[in-house]
This record gives sequence, structure tokens and C-alpha cells, in this order.
Amino acid sequence: MSPSHSLELKVEYPSEAMAEVVRAALAVDDELQPDKVKRDMYVEGNILSINFKANEARYLRASFSAFMDVLVLATRTIEEFGPAYKLAAV
Repeated sequence: MSPSHSLELKVEYPSEAMAEVVRAALAVDDELQPDKVKRDMYVEGNILSINFKANEARYLRASFSAFMDVLVLATRTIEEFGPAYKLAAV
């Protein structure tokens, strides 16, 4: 793949632990078309960074859109169950 389109997304969370939980939850889903889209995620402090690279804009758009749906769901779930998670982690 020779990517000609890229996108970088940075999401700030209240803590590094929360950013890492969201990253880990999203890391289990591989790209559906890895020959067309590459996605890398990493946490720096409380920032979750996601880099997308694709060989066509339409693949980048589709991958990003699907990823955002899951990112929002994971974030809302962690926010909803955050106190219970913190107690379980102690």
C-alpha cells in the first residue's frame, strides 16, 4: 500500500488510564481492508492518538467514520461505568 491520504486524531481523556482503556478496547478490531487502510493508536499521557493512512480518500473516510462510531461508544461506556472500573482496578 502506498498511502496518499492520511488523518491524525487526538482525543483528550481525564486520565491516562481512561485513554489506555479506550485504546485497548479499540485495538481488538483490525481494519477490514488492511491492504487499503492502516491505523495506528498510541497513548501519550491522557491523549489517545490515532493515525489513519489510506491509498484512497473513500477508504479513509469509511474507516474513520466506522472508527468514530466505536470510539464514541467506548468513551460513553467508560464514562458511564468509570467509578466501578476505578474500584475494580484498585
